[in-house]
Parts: sequence; C-alpha cells; structure tokens
Amino acid sequence: MQVNNKHHRLKKIGLVGSGLVLGLMLSLTYSAVAEKMVKPQLPLDDLRAFAEVFGKIKTDYVEPVEDKKLISEAISGMLTGLDPHSTYMDPDAFKDMQVATQGEFGGLGIEVGMEDGLVKVISPIEDSPAYAAGLKSGDLIVKLDDTPVKGLTLNDAVKRMRGKPDTKIVLTVIRKTETKPLKFTLTRAIIKSKSVKYKLTEPGYAYVRVTQFQERTGEDLAKALKTMHTENKGAFKGLVLDLRNDPGGLLNGAVGVSAAFLPKGELVVYTEGRAPDSKMQLTATPENYVRGGAANDYIRDLPDDIKTVPMVVLINSGSASASEIVAGALQDHKRAAVLGTQSFGKGSVQTIMPMNNGAAIKLTTARYFTPKGRSIQAKGIVPDYLVEDGTDQSGAIHEADLSRHLSNPKDADANKPADSTTRSDAAKAKANEKKFAEPSAPIEPASKDDIQFTQAMNLLKGQPVVQSTPAAKADAPKTE
Repeated sequence: MQVNNKHHRLKKIGLVGSGLVLGLMLSLTYSAVAEKMVKPQLPLDDLRAFAEVFGKIKTDYVEPVEDKKLISEAISGMLTGLDPHSTYMDPDAFKDMQVATQGEFGGLGIEVGMEDGLVKVISPIEDSPAYAAGLKSGDLIVKLDDTPVKGLTLNDAVKRMRGKPDTKIVLTVIRKTETKPLKFTLTRAIIKSKSVKYKLTEPGYAYVRVTQFQERTGEDLAKALKTMHTENKGAFKGLVLDLRNDPGGLLNGAVGVSAAFLPKGELVVYTEGRAPDSKMQLTATPENYVRGGAANDYIRDLPDDIKTVPMVVLINSGSASASEIVAGALQDHKRAAVLGTQSFGKGSVQTIMPMNNGAAIKLTTARYFTPKGRSIQAKGIVPDYLVEDGTDQSGAIHEADLSRHLSNPKDADANKPADSTTRSDAAKAKANEKKFAEPSAPIEPASKDDIQFTQAMNLLKGQPVVQSTPAAKADAPKTE
C-alpha cells in the first residue's frame, strides 16, 4: 500500500514537473513568437550582400579604407536614401546641431539640404554672412572654393563651409533665374542668431519677425510683445508676424509662439507616425511649450489684447516646418490672415536619436497636421492673400521639388514613390561656368520696399490689398 502511494506521489510529481517544463517551453515559444511579431526578421541575404561588398572594398579597392569610415558612410547612405531630411550626424555635427538650437554657432548662417548631389539653399539665416551676401532659397551650390560639390556628402559640404571666424570661402551658385552662375565671397563668422526681432512700425502697429525656432524663441517673443505694448502705451491696432525665410527649428518653440495668440487649450498641431510616442496632440498649454509647466509659463502675463489683436502672418517659399505649424494653426483657428506666397511644404517631424559613439541620427518619425487635419507635407501653407515680393518667383524651391520627398497622406497617390527626376540646371549652366552674374542684395524686411509687408499693413488698416493673382477670399483678422 505504501509502495503504491509512493508510486502515485512520484507519478503526480512527474506530471507536475512535466507541466512546468511544458509551460516554460510554451512561454518561451510564445515570447519568441511575440518578439518576431514586434521585430521583423533581419534580411539575411541582403546582410550577406552588404558583408560581401564590405569585404570586396577592404581587399580590392585601390587604396586602403578604414572600417570606421566605411561603416559611417554606409549608415549615412542608408539614412539619406530615405528622404531629404533623415541624416547621420557624426559627433562633431551632432555637437554643432546642439549649439545651433541654442542660438550661437560658427559658419555662414545658411540652412541647406541635398538635391541631386548639389547643396541646395533652403533659407539663409537673417543677419548672417549668407543673408548679407544675397543667397536665396532655391540656390544650388556647385562649388566650395575650387572643390566641386558633386561627390561630397551633405555633412562633408557643411564641414567645408564651416571654419574659423574671419576666414573666407567662395561659393559658386546656380540660380534658376540667372543664365550664368553667381560667385559669392563670404567671410565666416560666429552666428549669433537672434530669433525674434520686433519694432513698432507706426503708433499702434507692431511688427514681430521670427527668424528661427530655438529654445528661447517663445520666451523672447513674449518679452518683445510686452516691450512694444509698454512703448505703445496701450492695445495694438494690428500686428504683423513675419515668418518669411524661417526654416523652422524646435517644435515646442512653434507651440509657444502659437499659444501666445490662441486661447489656452486650443489644438496647435498633432502628429502621426508608426511608433506609439510619435502620436501627439500639442495644445496651447504650458506643458507643451515650456519646461516646468505652468510655473514657468512665459505667456501667462501677456496683455489680454494680444489674444484678439488683428493679425497678419507673412510667409514665403523659405517658410518651413515649425513656421508652417504656426501659420497653419493661426489660419485654421481664423486667428490671423496669411499673406505672401506658398510655403515650403515640410510637414514631417524629425527625431534626434543619440548613438552610443557620440554621434546621432536625425530620423523622420511622423507627419504633422494642422488643427483641421491638413497635411502640409509637399503642399505647404497656401496664403489667404497671394502677394509676391516683386522678384522673380520661378526659382523658388519647395519640398515637392526634392527627390525622395515624403508623399502627402491626403493625396490619392500617397502610396506611390515620390518623383526623383533629376534637374538639368547644372547641365544648362556648365557652358557658362567661367562667366558670373552679379548677386543681388536682399530686401530689408518691414521697409517701404517690402511689398508683402506694405500689403499686410493695408489689410490691417482695412485698405485694398493688391494681390499677385486672384486668390480665394479669406476672412479678415477679427477682434472678437
């Protein structure tokens, strides 16, 4: 009897043990399956091909190449092949980017991208050597001193443009409106980018220009508004917010600027991407634009009339990203009329991801949408009042002109690959490479020669606005 009981107990223990092992196996199998569901399997055949190419370069290339250089270039190519804004930043480039967002850096003061192997000017930063020399959005840089840009990566080109202050560099540029290349001799400088400029253009009328969205842009805007309000000794009659040639910058800066003029809690922008943390709704509340929340809210004590003053926002083809977020939010909420020309059309969000080696990748992780659900990607903000600046607009560059640009999700053909046809500007100008046109100086913003500004003032004063071509009638800025 005891033997039978003992046998029964052992059998029972064996069954329990088998159950535990089976459960553990099932658990491991389930975890493995779950992991496969979350993480796609690596393309082994393609990785073998990569390793084979790597090996061939190491053994057969005409000159020895360091492993570090090959891997860095492979990573860079992998990212730049995605879209015009994803890129690899080596440790030096990453440090430069961090300094630039804080408002001070060395170089020429120019926002650039890559197009068909050439450096394309997105926008010159105001008060920089590039701006003073007359570089414009859409210019194609074909030479840096005597070095052709073709064959250089964007990081390499940017490194060549940077250098010690007071040293010179010659840029050879192709401009669509010129039959001959332009030559610019620029002197490098420490770029102290003052992101907010302001003045009372006349009693009762305020002018604010945001040149780039940096860490302190929202706070600087609030200080500017308070200063002008004190100088004006009362409420404004009208306000012009100038976002022309503003290449964008930090997202929280755009939310802060928008929040200064919108009722608290209003939606400014929302984003959609694949990763859970890329889906955001950013409203005009302190936690979305200032560190420390309401305690550090720099717009909480703005004069009440700032929320209702009649406004006009100025944009052009150099207005991109964060500046388009602000223009789109104020336009959707009918808080301001938008005047100028169609903006650049960069409706994507880039996330900076630091790497263990001190480098970082800038990866496109989401698209952003205006409060009414409009995607700006490859379309831009269309102004309520189309007013050109008096110069030839045929050379203006937009996101849709860039190869491999992301499609607009609202388009019927959003799933089709973006057009990557090659421009022929460089080929057309090659015959005239040794003959150079004269660069033209930029128009002073908010001056009597600034056509878009003068038309904005007409709109604020209830006077007729002279548009370049008929545009859809827009609601004038309201005070209620």
